[in-house]
Amino acid sequence: MTVVGVAALLSLAACNAEPEKAASTPVETVSAAAPVSDGELSAPAVLTADQLRRICQAGLAEIHGQGVADIQIDGLEGRIVNASWRAPVDGGRRRAQCRVEGDLITWKPMDASSPDQDRWMNQAGDPVTRFVLDGDTVTINQTLPDGGVVADLQGRG
Repeated sequence: MTVVGVAALLSLAACNAEPEKAASTPVETVSAAAPVSDGELSAPAVLTADQLRRICQAGLAEIHGQGVADIQIDGLEGRIVNASWRAPVDGGRRRAQCRVEGDLITWKPMDASSPDQDRWMNQAGDPVTRFVLDGDTVTINQTLPDGGVVADLQGRG
C-alpha cells in the first residue's frame, strides 16, 4: 500500500469513529431536584382559592395565637388573602394580608401603628411559617428566629 492509500484509509476510519465524550462533571451527574417521595406531602403546584383561604386562615391563626374559627377571611385580591380577627387586648379588629409561595406562608399587618412593621414578614429576623396540606388538614410549622420550631394541626375539616 502506498502512503496515499494509507492516508486515505486512516481518513475513512476517522470518519466512522464515534466522537469521544467528555467525562461528566459533578453538576451534570447530580440532579438539582430532590427525589419525589410518596411518604412526604407537599404543596400543590397551584392552590385553589379555597385552599389558599384555608392555608392563610390556619397560618394566621398559628402566627397570632388564635383559633382557626377566630380568623375571618374578608376577601381575596388575586393570590393575596385579606383576613381579620378580634384583637384580644382592646376588642378591636386586627387585619392582615397573607400570601403563599410554594409551602411558605408570608403575612403583612394592615393598619400597622409603626411604619417599620408595615411590610411583608419575610426578613431575616422574622419567623418562617410553612404548611403541609393533607386533604382537609393543614399542618403549620413555624421556625422561630432563634431556631426553635413550633408545629400544629390547624383547619381540620
